[in-house]
Amino acid sequence: MAGGAMWGLYWLPLLYLQQAGLPGTWAGIALYVGCLVVLLPVAWHYRRTFAAHWRLLLFSGILTGCAFSLYTTSFSYTDVIRAILLFYLTPVWGTLIGLVFLGERLTPARLGVLILAFLGLYVILGTDTGWPLPRNLGDVLALLSGIFWAAGSFGILQAQRVPIWPQIISFLIGSLVISVLSSWLIGDWPALTVTPAQLAHLGLFLAFFIALALPMFWLTLAPARILTPARVGILLMSEVVVGAVSALLLSGQPFGFPELIGTILIILAALVEVKGAADAPAASHSH
Repeated sequence: MAGGAMWGLYWLPLLYLQQAGLPGTWAGIALYVGCLVVLLPVAWHYRRTFAAHWRLLLFSGILTGCAFSLYTTSFSYTDVIRAILLFYLTPVWGTLIGLVFLGERLTPARLGVLILAFLGLYVILGTDTGWPLPRNLGDVLALLSGIFWAAGSFGILQAQRVPIWPQIISFLIGSLVISVLSSWLIGDWPALTVTPAQLAHLGLFLAFFIALALPMFWLTLAPARILTPARVGILLMSEVVVGAVSALLLSGQPFGFPELIGTILIILAALVEVKGAADAPAASHSH
């Protein structure tokens, strides 16, 4: 729950960095580079693990890193609550991946997930145009991040025998690579015109952000080794609640009736999904 709540506040330091002159992808790039520098001794300690499991780590790292990178960048191009809710359509993509690629059956619970989540999507995206279409680059990135996270989570499950820190390092490397590529494609470059004192302040703030981010990553991955996926899924829903409340109170961005209804529908979809996963026979977990 603590990990999810921290993710719900993740947008605050990101927006601060963006306002300080690190646009779009660059706030994320600064965070990933800083975290990787701090984790260099850990990477050296686990060098044999990387050599033994590089294929698994490459697969999960690139996919989850892509999800994290796109999610981070989306906050620059859309409203906070839209970015959070569009990412949290992940249960839809997880359900569809299970149906299409894993041969899972369309149970009433899975049908309920799809209906609730697409209703939530319609309420969030379809209020202006009547069609639930992304209205800006941020919406597209947030939607894609949820799809990549759903695919990458299968890689994390396959790599469960790999220790947590190599997974986190792979995830950060994947995020960094995708963010550099995104920056080149989008064409956003830092506009830092700062004094040495402002640069020192920015460095201190980034150090504070790194000190918060590393425990957040650990708190997200470590529980999955002890708790069932269904329980982890429910507990991490604290992100949507904290994110929605913090966006309402602190972002100064629109948060009206459609956003509230969309939040409720997507939380319900996620709860139905994890309840369905908990009730599924053990055989279905072999995937």
